[in-house]
Amino acid sequence: MQRRKFSREFKLETVRLVKDRGVAVAQAARDLDLHENVLRKWIRELAGDPQHAFPGQGQMKPEQQEIDRLRKEVAKLKAERDILKKAAAFFAREAI
Repeated sequence: MQRRKFSREFKLETVRLVKDRGVAVAQAARDLDLHENVLRKWIRELAGDPQHAFPGQGQMKPEQQEIDRLRKEVAKLKAERDILKKAAAFFAREAI
């Protein structure tokens, strides 16, 4: 069985169905063939960060982008440090 994917628009409309129209979460989940917990999770996500809720495929929240950028920078700095350590050891042996 393949995992279903839902668009941002679908998720927003589903949450609006519950919030604005007053449809019960259980009823909306049954009508849309969703698990109730999935719908509750979507509601929490939208309430927590409406601007960045449901970022979609390949899009990340700004905080996650910053974390990824910093991880790449740390990896680069570690590689540079290791190269400098090896060079220092090499030249230390040559001086003796």
